[in-house]
Amino acid sequence: MKKLLLAGAALAMIAGAASAERYVMITHTQGTDPFWPVVEKGGRDAAAAVGATLEYNFDVSGDMAAMAALIETAAASEPDGIIVSLPDAAALGPAIKSAVADGIPVITMNSGLESSAELGALMHVGQPERLAGEAAGARAASEGVTNGLCLNQEAFNTALVDRCSGYFEGLGGDLNMIDVSNDPAQIETRTAAALEADESIDGVLAVGPHVCEAATKAIEAVGADVHLACFDLSPGVMDMIEDGRASFTIDQQQRLQGYMPVIVLHLYNNHAGLLPGNNIASGPGFVDKSNAAQVKALAGIDR
Repeated sequence: MKKLLLAGAALAMIAGAASAERYVMITHTQGTDPFWPVVEKGGRDAAAAVGATLEYNFDVSGDMAAMAALIETAAASEPDGIIVSLPDAAALGPAIKSAVADGIPVITMNSGLESSAELGALMHVGQPERLAGEAAGARAASEGVTNGLCLNQEAFNTALVDRCSGYFEGLGGDLNMIDVSNDPAQIETRTAAALEADESIDGVLAVGPHVCEAATKAIEAVGADVHLACFDLSPGVMDMIEDGRASFTIDQQQRLQGYMPVIVLHLYNNHAGLLPGNNIASGPGFVDKSNAAQVKALAGIDR
């Protein structure tokens, strides 16, 4: 009898494992940005909390066609849901629409808020990027910036363009944005060249943490007196804020961008389509000298 009970328990465990929810997360990282491991960790933590499995995929080329192919491959595997960042709706939209047409629930996150609903996604988790940029620009203006420069590491990414555009709207000036790539050496070189070409620039916005870290090297190399503001957190950015090399960073709480879509999909799949009534705004929030110490230990891990 005991053997039968053990065998039954084993079969139940196998059946449970076979029926476990499986979600696929696809993002546009090239594997070099310290932002994305925090997103991935959030997704994996949420999957563990609800007993699901999470597959995390990205293409190191950063090519949008390659990312679309990952979405198509994920859809063909018939997961219980797909979570995808949406930096280029035109390039990724057809693959997302196809997945939705096949009955796969999709949640967009991080970028692509404006295009999410029209592609058939259930909802979006992320910060309103233009609003975040406006907040950064307004604060920079209040801190004395009159002529800004925005450093964009992904020229194809509409979310980052929105950050830059919002910055100049908040600052009160025409868009001045340059493509610096994701290569720290190129970021430093291109930033230094821009500052040397226009000595009237007194404010720089870096829309990624690794960009901010490279930008401060360029500012120091040129010897410019420039107000530096950032997006997102890293240990290096926290150090820069604490020692005064950067004024503030915008925190979009990327852990939530990985965590919440898994939780929402789990509820949607197991509770008759239960779904929040609105998109989930994960930011923006300011981190500066007043609160940097509180979040520093979590930078690059959970923040």
